[in-house]
Amino acid sequence: MYFILSKVLYILILPFMWVFGLLLYAIFTKNTKRARKLLICSVVLLYLFGNPLLMRLYVNAWDIKPYNPGTTKYSSIILLGGFATEDANGHPFFNDAADRYTEAVKLLQNGTASHLLVTGGNGNLNPSGFREGTFVQAELRKLNIPDSAVLIETQARNTFENASFSKAILKKTTLKPPYLLVTSAFHMRRALLIFKKAGLPVVAYPCDYYKTNRGSISLWDILPDTVVYGTWNTYIKELIGYVVAQLK
Repeated sequence: MYFILSKVLYILILPFMWVFGLLLYAIFTKNTKRARKLLICSVVLLYLFGNPLLMRLYVNAWDIKPYNPGTTKYSSIILLGGFATEDANGHPFFNDAADRYTEAVKLLQNGTASHLLVTGGNGNLNPSGFREGTFVQAELRKLNIPDSAVLIETQARNTFENASFSKAILKKTTLKPPYLLVTSAFHMRRALLIFKKAGLPVVAYPCDYYKTNRGSISLWDILPDTVVYGTWNTYIKELIGYVVAQLK
């Protein structure tokens, strides 16, 4: 029930839904003064959520900073799913978050960790037979990574289940914590909280950073950009997910 509710609520928290709701209210209200205020609020929200500078400031404050393990060795990497999916024809592929997979493989191949635990099932409300963990296992074999170095979890639908199912798998092994947790920078703060509450000691290895212009401010930084709206969708989802994780 929680899984389904979270998917529905996600739609309602999108900035464009807020603007759409305000515009609808403005259209149907019979109070002219109120309609004017609602229209102004809609324009302000459209500007704020399309502003690259505000997005950059928020991203820099939210994202977990990069971590260099150096010569530190870990028994296992925990790689969170969300970087592979399937197209309309049922063919699996790596999506925009594929940096998670790339970084985890590098860490395994350079000896930072001896094992890799991949956790990911199918997070769709109406899931097909596709399982991210199974797809990744096949991809790892193409790289000649031995099965003995890989642990696969294929049922998790969200981060709570990633943590719970990973803990159950690792408990059956001799692999000692802390584990190196690999996920996107925007997702790491929430993931760390959830894994901590699950009692699974991890060290953050964030990747897949949002591309921001970290140089001087220019005119383009204060002009609305349609790309920024989509980025806010991601970060608002993470913020609300973090609050929910705090309350659970």
